[in-house]
Amino acid sequence: MRAVVIREHGSFDKLLLEDIAVPELSSDQVRVRVKAAALNHLDTWVRRGVTGFRFPLPIIPGCDGAGVVDAVGDAAHGIEPGMECVLSPGIGHPLERGYGILGETRDGTCAEYIVVPRESILKKPERLSWEEAAAWPLTFLTAWAMLVTRARIQPGEWIVIHAAGSGVGIAATQIARMFGARVIGTASTDEKRKRARELGAEHALPYEGFAREVRGITGKRGADIVVDHVGPDTFNGSVACLRKGGRLVTCGGTSGHEITFDVRHLFFKSLSFLGSTMGSPEDLKTVLGHVAAGRLSPVIDSVFSLDEIADAHRRLAERVVFGKVVVTL
Repeated sequence: MRAVVIREHGSFDKLLLEDIAVPELSSDQVRVRVKAAALNHLDTWVRRGVTGFRFPLPIIPGCDGAGVVDAVGDAAHGIEPGMECVLSPGIGHPLERGYGILGETRDGTCAEYIVVPRESILKKPERLSWEEAAAWPLTFLTAWAMLVTRARIQPGEWIVIHAAGSGVGIAATQIARMFGARVIGTASTDEKRKRARELGAEHALPYEGFAREVRGITGKRGADIVVDHVGPDTFNGSVACLRKGGRLVTCGGTSGHEITFDVRHLFFKSLSFLGSTMGSPEDLKTVLGHVAAGRLSPVIDSVFSLDEIADAHRRLAERVVFGKVVVTL
């Protein structure tokens, strides 16, 4: 089969398109012929490497994917060859030891075939194209866990969502609106802010001075929740724009990993800082129901072929995307 293989960390030239053996499966596993794979920022970190973290190189990247069941192990009950499916990006529960993510701790979806546990197989919503089916699991699961499981979103609350044009930002905006919350998005360009408003954000702000603007929009009360996966570039502003008793929830830091802030804001305002990684299998099934029903929908930025994997990574690295970058096989 053809697969993207990362054998050493570095730039786009480290994404090697190779012919390798089709993976064998054990009795409790399922082999899937991948039709489409979606990229996430995690893919870029796997390619570049992360200080202090060791990826199991060589590795096939790709966390998200959708395809057709090719072969089924004897103990993988309830799955039949030919079934159209979506893959769970996470293996296990994120709070348990041994949890892993496709394309990070084991081979991922940027290959013609992938072998996964039976529990990783979800029925593909009929209304979605292959590209759309591959584009929702990681980001919508992450946003759901952040807003619903961790931050306990409530109707009528003001939610600030940073990077509103990112996969997580788009998912969080839709989830917040579904819960009857009011969304203030941030984004780097006029076009992204325009599209964020079209998705349901009542206000869309540039990053510069966003904390002051949020205070004004909310009548100086402040936001109830801030969804911040940008990190150092937005963190202090996120803290400043929260109301007393507000919650800041984060799933990452695309602008860096070290943050300095005045701890007095934390206790004087009785704030809650919440971390969140992916979500549980139960959360994923709940989100799948909303996606299948059309209440939540992925947004596609661009589509590339597997041969264009380096161009797909460049597109994601340029930070001009609105929605998901998808690779078709």
